[in-house]
Amino acid sequence: MSPQYPMPMLPPLIILIASCAATIAALDHTDLLLLTVPCLIASLVLLLRAALTRQPIQKFIIIDGSNVMHWKDGTPQIDALRDVVQHLMTLGFAPGVIFDANAGHKLAGRYLHDGAMAQRLGLPQDRIVVVNKGTPADPTILAAARDLRARIVTNDRYRDWADVHPEVATPGHLIRGGYREGQLWLDVAADG
Repeated sequence: MSPQYPMPMLPPLIILIASCAATIAALDHTDLLLLTVPCLIASLVLLLRAALTRQPIQKFIIIDGSNVMHWKDGTPQIDALRDVVQHLMTLGFAPGVIFDANAGHKLAGRYLHDGAMAQRLGLPQDRIVVVNKGTPADPTILAAARDLRARIVTNDRYRDWADVHPEVATPGHLIRGGYREGQLWLDVAADG
């Protein structure tokens, strides 16, 4: 879940500076200008391309899938998760979802692995984790949030894990949500 930059800015900038210096040095030599001016133009194109294809740093956010899927009417529903994922994406977040092993049984009456959950949510498989049977999802959720410096969307307070993960007591680290009169609400700001 790491952000990627298709083309770094530093190499084209270095080429542009070198091309500018060569063009300035060649101002008195017409033959050399025939070589340096195209290099200068090409370096400008490379720099513009790098600037236009650069992706912003992603703001990761972790969703406690087994918690959020109960937000609509208290029954497990994939639609609640889809709504939260969509809403977070419109706010500029890159959501990842972590589930308990039994989440598929609650949603579909059978075990669903990472890929099946990803397909149901319309997310890449590398953004979904279904923990192994007999393993609680909470430590995985908390560790992922810590590793990614991300917040967590859940109504769980993680009190049992507060000694190991004191960040759960930090205001805004845990984002509450639910439905009021059929409308999703989240205590989240786009810049947070």
